[in-house]
Amino acid sequence: ALGRKSIFTFTKEPDTMTIHHSHSTPVASKGKPRRILFICYGNICRSVAAQAVFAQMARHAGVSALFDADSAATSAEELGNAIYPPMKSALVSRGYALPSHQARQATRADCERSDYIVCADRANVSAMRRIAGSGQDEKISLLLSWAGRNAEVADPWYTRDFIAALDDIEEGCEALLKALLHGENKR
Repeated sequence: ALGRKSIFTFTKEPDTMTIHHSHSTPVASKGKPRRILFICYGNICRSVAAQAVFAQMARHAGVSALFDADSAATSAEELGNAIYPPMKSALVSRGYALPSHQARQATRADCERSDYIVCADRANVSAMRRIAGSGQDEKISLLLSWAGRNAEVADPWYTRDFIAALDDIEEGCEALLKALLHGENKR
């Protein structure tokens, strides 16, 4: 996908996306699934989109039992709100199954329960360091850093480019899944 070597073969049809996983022996889960918490400012666009994208990629690769994806916000601004309609439309147009969703704010308990805290932008990284408290920094990363990019997923609330944000989210989630399946744990 997106011109880079992938462990997945993507087949895009009008309302579906099929992913074939070519890694024959995924990293075995010892007990509980690895918890991944996706973070953005309001939990109505980027983080919930990353949750849906990652979960569907894992499901289509046959490894969903290894992961538990969730999402939350760094702010309380959008608490209780659903997925923002233009992001919902972008996700549906690419065939993603949407989670039942009400925006929520991340808590210290979320951070303690999560194995990975994956943020859309640097402001989210800073906010999550404050929310998480000491001893959690190793868990916190920037989504696109998993794809080898020192870049942020631009906030489509301001850019109005939901497709570009979704492209970046797909790139980051694919790289994250690939890295975790290959035993890489840090970015």
